[in-house]
Amino acid sequence: MQLYKQFCNEEFNSDNTLKSFKLKFEDNYNFGYDVLDKMAEKAPNDIALVWTNPEGEERIFTFADLSRLSNKAANVFLKYGIKKGDRVLLMLKRNYEYWYIVTALHKLGVVAIPATNMLTAEDISYRVNVANIKMAVCTPDSETIEHLLTAANQENSLKTVFVAREDFDGTVNITKEIENASDELERVETKADEPMLIYFTSGTTGYPKAVVHNHIYSLCHIISAKYWQNVKEGGLHFSIAETGWAKASYGKIYGQWLCGCAVMAFDFDKFSPSKILKVIEKFKVTSFCAPPTAYRYFVKKGMQKYDLSSLEYLTTAGEALNPIVAEAVYQQTGLHPMEGYGQSETTLLIANLNGTHGKTGSIGKPSPMYNIKLVDSNGDEVKQGETGEIVVVPPKDRKQYGIFTGYIGDEQMYQYAWRNGMYHTNDTAYMDEDGYFWYVGRADDLIKTRGYRVGPFEIENVLMKHPAVLECAVIGVPDDSRGQAIKAIIKTVDGCEADKNLVNEIKGFSNKRLASYKWIQYIEFTDEMPKTASGKIKRVALKARA
Repeated sequence: MQLYKQFCNEEFNSDNTLKSFKLKFEDNYNFGYDVLDKMAEKAPNDIALVWTNPEGEERIFTFADLSRLSNKAANVFLKYGIKKGDRVLLMLKRNYEYWYIVTALHKLGVVAIPATNMLTAEDISYRVNVANIKMAVCTPDSETIEHLLTAANQENSLKTVFVAREDFDGTVNITKEIENASDELERVETKADEPMLIYFTSGTTGYPKAVVHNHIYSLCHIISAKYWQNVKEGGLHFSIAETGWAKASYGKIYGQWLCGCAVMAFDFDKFSPSKILKVIEKFKVTSFCAPPTAYRYFVKKGMQKYDLSSLEYLTTAGEALNPIVAEAVYQQTGLHPMEGYGQSETTLLIANLNGTHGKTGSIGKPSPMYNIKLVDSNGDEVKQGETGEIVVVPPKDRKQYGIFTGYIGDEQMYQYAWRNGMYHTNDTAYMDEDGYFWYVGRADDLIKTRGYRVGPFEIENVLMKHPAVLECAVIGVPDDSRGQAIKAIIKTVDGCEADKNLVNEIKGFSNKRLASYKWIQYIEFTDEMPKTASGKIKRVALKARA
């Protein structure tokens, strides 16, 4: 059963690739009622969620199961005084409760704020104060409860902390409450353009920004699932993202269910490539998405050692994909990992769509839902082959769906993001003669050396070819003669002697493969890269200590 077709009009080219895509929906569209409940009505026994953890526990939920549980959860929230427009923090990792609790909030018109369980009490307090959060639901694992209760004991709006499955002093066991609640729920009237989700971005500078999305956002992920991830009806899609990040919306619920595809959830804390590959093997995952870093570890583990014959499609996002890694994945699986690009503020903007393997290393072509341009610092479109900032130009005749509707508490920043009548991503790329986009880097990560603008990724690509390099980041450091000099920070593979000889070896190896203005002047070795909670290397931290 696939519902997505009733929410869009599509046109295709002669080769059956997607030409245009326009949404259609009622003013009161709500994912909880109009997708989850409708799937429960039309295909009650179809599998919606397959859950497991490293301990081997397993749970399988049908659409009927999740519809019923979401009604019960909604009644619990109503019992505790939560009403339309309130904001609730969700720190549920990959716990199966997330799927019926977040849809319960959608049904009530309550704004869900997913967040990683790795947040400290200070991080939580910041979010509570910015978003005026009234209630939180969290996993019983790790120190999450302790941090939440510390935040709740401060002078703020957070009054109630729910915990899944277990009893803790000062909290409410939401599992028991749901068990005792009614599964009958009268529809709460919500509007499609009202707030549904808030994501706090994990930016590399400044405090996280609170990004607001409305209910229409869920429909915009049809393209993510159907034409990028190539999920199929009755299939099983596995994105390894934790539910606290926007990537979960891309790959763990909305587009997948709209396309009648079940979601695989592996509830792990510590990333283990072998365990993830075993999950794919055991549960016969049909489509899979992970960041390039994960694929690098899969390749080193040896994907060909596992029975991945159920896999039909691979996708990747979150950072640029190294061509060497992409080729290794193809050699080991026979599948090309298809890149895509989007942000917490958007849905999928650019991708390799329609199952077409374009050019390895390219992030693809613009989604037909968006008018994407590359512009210079003045807002003027750059020429083919030139680096420019990725911007979204909204249509004149209708609203631009899928782009965030505001930053809570920072209208000035929101207006700045939308300057000159277009949304500025602050990411840069160039377009080749065939219309493919090639990611360069964050606008503030560009290195200006000897009058040239150099993107870190193109140097990192070369460094990654050296057998001693496991991870790397390239930054610009102050230099009197060049303006900025190019510095590489490198984490080596195990057993490698990081000494002056290796510095000279890597410099020689890399500089032979780079234009002279991209030559590396400095190399620093590190035992661990500073990263955001979502796993991206924090170049700002590397710059600060350079």
